[in-house]
Amino acid sequence: MITVTEATATAGALRRLSEAGVSIWLDDLSRRRIESGNLAELIETKHVVGVTTNPSIFQAAIGSGEGYEEQLADLATRGVTVDEAVRMMTTADVRAAADVLRPVYEATGGRDGRVSIEVDPRLAHDTRATVAEARQLAWLVDRPNVMIKIPATKAGLPAITEVIGAGISVNVTLIFSLERYREVMDAYLAGLEKAQAAGLDLSGIHSVASFFVSRVDSEIDKRLTLLGTDEALALKGKAALANARLAYEAYENVFADDRFTALAGARANTQRPLWASTGVKDPAFRDTLYVEELVAPGTVNTMPEATLNAAADHGDVQGDTVTGGYAQARADLAAVERLGISYDEVVEQLEQEGVAKFEVAWQDLLDAVTKSLDSKGVDGE
Repeated sequence: MITVTEATATAGALRRLSEAGVSIWLDDLSRRRIESGNLAELIETKHVVGVTTNPSIFQAAIGSGEGYEEQLADLATRGVTVDEAVRMMTTADVRAAADVLRPVYEATGGRDGRVSIEVDPRLAHDTRATVAEARQLAWLVDRPNVMIKIPATKAGLPAITEVIGAGISVNVTLIFSLERYREVMDAYLAGLEKAQAAGLDLSGIHSVASFFVSRVDSEIDKRLTLLGTDEALALKGKAALANARLAYEAYENVFADDRFTALAGARANTQRPLWASTGVKDPAFRDTLYVEELVAPGTVNTMPEATLNAAADHGDVQGDTVTGGYAQARADLAAVERLGISYDEVVEQLEQEGVAKFEVAWQDLLDAVTKSLDSKGVDGE
């Protein structure tokens, strides 16, 4: 049983994070979580103000079949294709979660209370298909607090501009490099300008840019370990934080310049940095590392439940841990480069792997749903 003191401490760590300007989003969703009231409980007790999903999350949720039996039976009876079945189930979950979060959306003027759903990862390198899919998902979910996730591939950049220009809020995902992040912000601003030219209300358009964290450390630290020198080993666990901090510096610069100032006059919103992949992979690191060390105003931290619980249990939030660290961040990345580890090579590899992982998870989901439909006497092809 949780004592009053323990409950206060738990609320305190996450409350301080929120008060520091960090929106806490849950990086997970399932029908069971919604229907059991767990999502509503996390909103009430752990300061959760948004939800993100991805193909891996849906694969884990729907692949188990739990909570989806009745809808699967209906879809099988209708004889739908497996792709349609998957989209009907995923959009139903996102719609339901959006309804749970609607009061947060209303209370924050649309800033939070958001639920993200990703375009089909197989379209990551097809601009036109990504735009069409984004429009379709927005229509299917039919909730003002949905965000459509578009990967930050080269083909994704013009898609971001088109979708924002149509007045649809976007969560840009799979950002690993500082150069690509600047291109993402440029695509967002171009989208706002397009929306403004079309006479749309810019205040209703929101966006976050999901900058991935732990995967950067996983790849660079692997290479540092192979080098094995004292200098190399001393740099483990530093690259991802340095990368993210410099991303925040870029965010500050872009949204303080004249281009955005003109849009802000039309009530445009900044595109907030979102720290993604915040679950710590290396057991040698503190499990709240990517929460405590990435505290900055106007950011989002989307956490898997284990990280959320860890932050609630023993998080040490001491205010802004980002804006004073730009010089050290540059020094840390430069030190990694001096050891022969190419930053450009690493981030390019991570982008390719990120897209591939989501494609595999999506295919696994399609395979699982196909089996479920087949078991009910329907050809899922």
